[in-house]
Amino acid sequence: MLILISPAKTLDFETLAPIAQFSQPDFLDDTAKLVKQLKQLSAGEISSLMKVSDKLGVLNSDRFKAWQADFDDANAKQALLAFQGDVYQGMQVDNFQPADFEYAQSHLRILSGLYGVLRPLDLIQPYRLEMGTKLAHAKLQDLSANSLYEFWGDKLVQTLNGQLEQQEQKVIINLASNEYFKAVKPKLLQAEIITPAFKDWKSDKYKIISFYAKKARGMMTSYIIKNRITNLNELQNFAEAGYSYNPELSDPKNPTFTRQ
Repeated sequence: MLILISPAKTLDFETLAPIAQFSQPDFLDDTAKLVKQLKQLSAGEISSLMKVSDKLGVLNSDRFKAWQADFDDANAKQALLAFQGDVYQGMQVDNFQPADFEYAQSHLRILSGLYGVLRPLDLIQPYRLEMGTKLAHAKLQDLSANSLYEFWGDKLVQTLNGQLEQQEQKVIINLASNEYFKAVKPKLLQAEIITPAFKDWKSDKYKIISFYAKKARGMMTSYIIKNRITNLNELQNFAEAGYSYNPELSDPKNPTFTRQ
């Protein structure tokens, strides 16, 4: 079983990592190729390309220029500990034990526009590059791709299929956003795909509220890791933060959890 989640825009490279173990990303050569091209862009061009403010354009331009090909624990941090968005807040990684990190390293994958596929303990350097970013700029022609989806091509799904061969169950628990999940070309995944949904009661009906759903994805990720879930039926026992399994809104591929 592999769990897929998205990265986060919010990062923390200041707090000391609670564990010393780390690994290296599998696609560093591809990442270096992207960074080499992105370094050519001015801060204004970064802002335009990524559709962010001028301030964020300067920040990310500086990040690309500071990026180094040699990763170590002095200039980089484990991905699971560096990302600090809603999903990661829901995971509460601060409560992980060493055995939880070990299990996560084998069963959790983080999809990334810059790094492709990351294991939790893979080192990353500060960045922001959404998977949906289009590479439509004259200075990026050497990439021979109009988008990050095109740049990564079949590499991500091939990697995941190879890793699924090493799992006891060929199952993907998809807790990633649509923007990131479609980068793995789901139709080519050689696995059963389970996509949980989390809905809150609002205006007389259950609906997905992004902020709460993101946190719930993180809570579900943590639930699977800490409980070493192997039986898909056990997912229905998830009951964090007031959510509970709703059989009326569920089907085998899309278990749905609701709360009032």
